[in-house]
Amino acid sequence: MHILQFVSATISSTPAADGFRMPGEFEAHSGCWMAWPERPDNWRLGAKPAQQAFAAVAEAINASDPVTMCVSAAQFEHCRAVLSPAIRVVELASDDAWMRDMGPTFLLGAGGARRGVDWRFNAWGGLAGGLYFPWDRDEQVAQKVLEIEGLERYRAPIVLEGGSIHVDGEGTVLTTEECLLNPNRNPELDREQIERMLLDYLGAERVIWLGRGVQEDETDGHVDNLACFARPGVVLLSWSDDESDPQHAISHDALERLQRARDARGREPEVLRLPSPGPLRITEQEAAGIDILASSRPRRAGERMAASYANFYIATSRIVFPLLDERYDEQAAEVLAGCFPGREIVGVPAREILLGGGNIHCITQQLPAGQ
Repeated sequence: MHILQFVSATISSTPAADGFRMPGEFEAHSGCWMAWPERPDNWRLGAKPAQQAFAAVAEAINASDPVTMCVSAAQFEHCRAVLSPAIRVVELASDDAWMRDMGPTFLLGAGGARRGVDWRFNAWGGLAGGLYFPWDRDEQVAQKVLEIEGLERYRAPIVLEGGSIHVDGEGTVLTTEECLLNPNRNPELDREQIERMLLDYLGAERVIWLGRGVQEDETDGHVDNLACFARPGVVLLSWSDDESDPQHAISHDALERLQRARDARGREPEVLRLPSPGPLRITEQEAAGIDILASSRPRRAGERMAASYANFYIATSRIVFPLLDERYDEQAAEVLAGCFPGREIVGVPAREILLGGGNIHCITQQLPAGQ
């Protein structure tokens, strides 16, 4: 009997040089990757409420894009029992559950060929402001996912998380200065050098730089919490009308930058506004359920959480978005429905995910349809 094995080959060139690009998230998918939460110092009550929230997200996405859930050996049986049989569960170790940031960025090339970028990962800042230590298992996740998918791999020479970038699939990258220019990521590189890396490894032509991310975002301002491409030429922006809220100034600055910008095709982006929920804060009961460890960032009662409806997942046939605030959930759903008329709008209760520091987009990584 012959056993076929695939080893994810590391390619020494760049995606741009090889004709590969990161497709827009609104393009067709053949799957979605997630990871199972279990850290008691980040997820309250032994992560059981978070696991229920992750499971709800996985089931909602799986109705459109087949989901693969990565899980530790210790949690494999429980995870397999919680999720429906239609969801694939694989044993794959990680330090936490943020697949968007530790997983690969998938690329498309000629004829639908697929490859992936494996960025360097330092837990959102390493020893200079990162969220936990160590992060060595997270650093291996992208390569392992590409091995399982049987895809060749570009090993990027910079620290970057998937949540810090959005693309329109037509040559434009959206990101924030707060995150990518933070010295706790790539202190040896200047703005021009970082921009060159983005273009080379995403197969893009132009970068639109926004300023700060959402207020109190512990990722140092990931763009996926602030703004995203709904389709080429159209950006959804998290917006606050409350001038006393710091988020108002952040969103207003982003709007002005977008109005001055031109994308890779020369268009001025059309900006659609998503309401900002909250402000939402950690309650005493929620904080009491989280273990306090010296190796991770503490979560304390009263802290403002970086809540945003922009942190949603675009599935092939539906939009899966976070339900965060009853005052604004319906309004957010209406904006999304108007923006994605061909997709079903599905809301999932997501406060438990937000308590961990992110939301639906942060815990997912789409696999584009290809050959």
